[in-house]
Amino acid sequence: MIGAVVRLWSGSPWARLGLALGVALLAALLLRAVAYALLRRLARRHPTLADLLGRTSAPMEWLIPLLMLVVALRVLPEIDTLPAFVLIQHVLAVALLLAATWLALRCLGTLELAAIRRYPLDVADNLAARRMLTQVRVLRRTADIVVLLIGIGTVLLTIPGVRQLGTSLLASAGVAGLALGFAAKPVLGNLIGGLQIAITQPIRLDDVVVIQGEWGRIEEITGSYVIVHIWDERRLVVPLSWFMENTFQNWTRTSSKLLGTVFLWLDYRTPMAPLREELRRLCKAAPEWDGRVCVLQVTDANDRTMQLRALVSSADSGRSFDLCCKVREGLIAYVQSRHPGALPRWRGEVDAWPSEAGCSAEAPPAGDHAHARGNGA
Repeated sequence: MIGAVVRLWSGSPWARLGLALGVALLAALLLRAVAYALLRRLARRHPTLADLLGRTSAPMEWLIPLLMLVVALRVLPEIDTLPAFVLIQHVLAVALLLAATWLALRCLGTLELAAIRRYPLDVADNLAARRMLTQVRVLRRTADIVVLLIGIGTVLLTIPGVRQLGTSLLASAGVAGLALGFAAKPVLGNLIGGLQIAITQPIRLDDVVVIQGEWGRIEEITGSYVIVHIWDERRLVVPLSWFMENTFQNWTRTSSKLLGTVFLWLDYRTPMAPLREELRRLCKAAPEWDGRVCVLQVTDANDRTMQLRALVSSADSGRSFDLCCKVREGLIAYVQSRHPGALPRWRGEVDAWPSEAGCSAEAPPAGDHAHARGNGA
């Protein structure tokens, strides 16, 4: 058996090529079996490794055989003298680079899944989770772009004609390069904006924001834009660079706790003490109230009514909106049932002159029998 192998190896170059490829494939199968056995054993105790094994199985099916084939062709002594061998080696090297790029992208996705599992968003206080997941997702998108650029660039550098063409273009076509730079400005701007958002975090996943008058939550942060889930089920698509160049409201920047405001316009005869007691009762009966703030104050007044502002606190924006609606409805119902005279109204005072029969000497001139003066409170 060994003698047959030696005779085959000492024969034609094509026989040596076939023998080397066969040995390489057998070594790849053996290496694959050993690697998968070790990974499956480790994955039983580590969920992250289980995810890694599941997501990287497809690129590994290509990476290991290609790696063995490239190594096998490298050991052939006549690889530099036969053009066919050189072409085969180059094709296998390009395929190996593409498989390695594919594997790197799958590994980045596995890291993101591990962070999502470790920091769930469906908890009461998810500020730390939103901070971490925002960094992981934005950096993952940026890393994907970098890995793709490196992989494609490395493949192109292995092609002599393309490498020379790129060198000549950079040397002789400066204007074209400048135009290309201007054309790529939005892409580079979004890429830099994504890195700034990952580091400084003006927004995070599940943040409550108000953008151009629209209230919603940050649903997704990609490598070039942000998806905002509007309260009425619409989606607002905003470029990443917009957040670094414009102002917006972030209601959950440091905490999800909020103060809600309820304004009422009532008559000056409104009794404040019973109304404050009713506000306190409404807050205690509402599950949305977190027990921090429950205040009723007169904040403004004009010639007709006075303005009352009720401040109530909640754990998040959704509960704050519901609590404000309950307080507003409850206070209006209380005023209607207990103090109807406190509702805003128009008042009029009519000053009539005495009748001409009773006091004709003091009768007013014609046309001035009566006059009315009205004011509103």
